[in-house]
Amino acid sequence: MYEDVSLDPRVANGEGRDPASGHARPPRREFKARGSFVERCEGCNLPTLNCLCPFRVETDSCAEVWLLTHPLEHHKPTNTGRLIGDVLSATRVFTWYRTAPDPDLLALLEDSRYAPFVIFPDDQPDYAERVVGMPAVERAKQQAKIPVFIIIDGTWRQARRIFRKSPYLDALPVLPLRTQRQTRYRLRKPASQAHLCTAEVAIELLRQAGDIDAAEILDDYFDAFNDSYASSRTYHKIEQPTPAMRRLLSRQGRWPASATE
Repeated sequence: MYEDVSLDPRVANGEGRDPASGHARPPRREFKARGSFVERCEGCNLPTLNCLCPFRVETDSCAEVWLLTHPLEHHKPTNTGRLIGDVLSATRVFTWYRTAPDPDLLALLEDSRYAPFVIFPDDQPDYAERVVGMPAVERAKQQAKIPVFIIIDGTWRQARRIFRKSPYLDALPVLPLRTQRQTRYRLRKPASQAHLCTAEVAIELLRQAGDIDAAEILDDYFDAFNDSYASSRTYHKIEQPTPAMRRLLSRQGRWPASATE
């Protein structure tokens, strides 16, 4: 069982509070997974052996991505949600607590400038009337609204709990991701190749919504992350940029466009 957070000294001095909401965080378990003692870059959180920062490219998109993130995901260096924020500067990240919804998120959900969609499968009948497709995103654009993809960032079990235990999501349309993409994520073992990680979900949503350039940049950045982290696990330094890395460097003007493949 969790200890009483009110007795946590980090809460008393403000260190144990979520910076977005000010609410007390659950006690954080020390990260002791393999690689926890590796020297990491403060910018990208990857091992400094294969730092990702040189390949970061920022861009804009017509649709925005808001991440509703389980608290434990913040402490996992293999989390791919942060890649979205690295590429899309308008990305917002909200920490999910069952009894303490983020007030900033609640306010934004009432903001008429936005058309939010919860990204979730349509595999249960009790919310079938809320399910929409990509044409609803296009209609939002025609109404001069900013489409927002609310992606639940956590394990599949955590995501189902967040979806079911967040009443403020109940009135929002549910947009299932329909894609033939197979996951290329190599840092966690998925239950199925059809189970995409958070960054891959965002990539496919952006692509289907017409934000092709943003999707391609995020896709290359995800590949660079995947390769960098996987190589660091075996203490192997990537000496020559991969094709995805070269494309990102080319966008920065640091690699000839004719030599990106």
